Amino acid sequence: MREQFPTAVLLTGVGKRHDIVSAFARHAFTIAADPNPLAPAQYAAHLRVAPPRIDDPGYVGFLQALVDEHRVGAVVPLTDLDIHVLAAAPQLPAFVAPVAVCEAMFDKYRTHETLLELGFPSPPTVLPGTEPESYPVIVKPRQGSGARSIHLARNAAQAAFFVDYVDEPVMVQRAMGGHEFSIDCLSDLDGRCLNAIPRSMLESRGGESIKGQVLDDPELVDLARRVAEALGFRGPSTIQVFRDPEIGIGITDVNPRFGGAFPAPMFAAHPGRTYPELIARMAAGERIEPHVGEYRHGHYFTRWYEQLELDAELRPTGRPMDF
Repeated sequence: MREQFPTAVLLTGVGKRHDIVSAFARHAFTIAADPNPLAPAQYAAHLRVAPPRIDDPGYVGFLQALVDEHRVGAVVPLTDLDIHVLAAAPQLPAFVAPVAVCEAMFDKYRTHETLLELGFPSPPTVLPGTEPESYPVIVKPRQGSGARSIHLARNAAQAAFFVDYVDEPVMVQRAMGGHEFSIDCLSDLDGRCLNAIPRSMLESRGGESIKGQVLDDPELVDLARRVAEALGFRGPSTIQVFRDPEIGIGITDVNPRFGGAFPAPMFAAHPGRTYPELIARMAAGERIEPHVGEYRHGHYFTRWYEQLELDAELRPTGRPMDF
């Protein structure tokens, strides 16, 4: 199987991202690393492995052995948890941002400060103990993901309650009005943005967009390109913004990884330019030229759950649910 592909790609923390793993498996020998034997996405890969915990001293060495054995040309994390670990391991061919950027993006308040320092729009944001300039506000964890523990507060009393209620460090950010958008980007290892594809977020669950539309929006495309290149992103990234009717565009989140609505940029990309295919080509040593703003738009996407049956030895049975 390995000989059928010019390169190999190692995906870490694959979890339930079957859509991403299966897309990579069409273009490269794909290795899925996840410690949970029931993580469904690993069964879309050519090889599945169970790594040590991310905080285990042997984690990077485990990945390095896979890289050496299978001639891996790209290591791509699918969760936030090990991005900074991979960034701090220059011996790995990891498609991640510089370590300082990864650490800053993992802390949403530091993300806010970084965006302002670089001249990008971010909603008014304060830490507990500082009165926000207006209400309503959003109280949310500084290191949250998946829309966990995010609370709308309409006044100071509610904000104080949620600050005390959430059992981790939080920040207080202006509640943005208007429509929410995400822009899915891909950058090469020199930090050049190759493409940026915006989409609306019509409905989301658990922080993941499940309904939306790919948009022709040059303003969002240009903003995302400038953010990705200013931060020196390498590999995939997702930038979330609102267009507030009062203050205009505000960037509310920046993630140096694939976004939740991965199928949207997959469907939107022109043939030969899907993000997994471009990463596989870069992993094989090809230099891809930027084609920012070149994509198909106007179509909608809607997502649903699928399932996979495994036998007692954790092997896929292939049995369909047609009974």
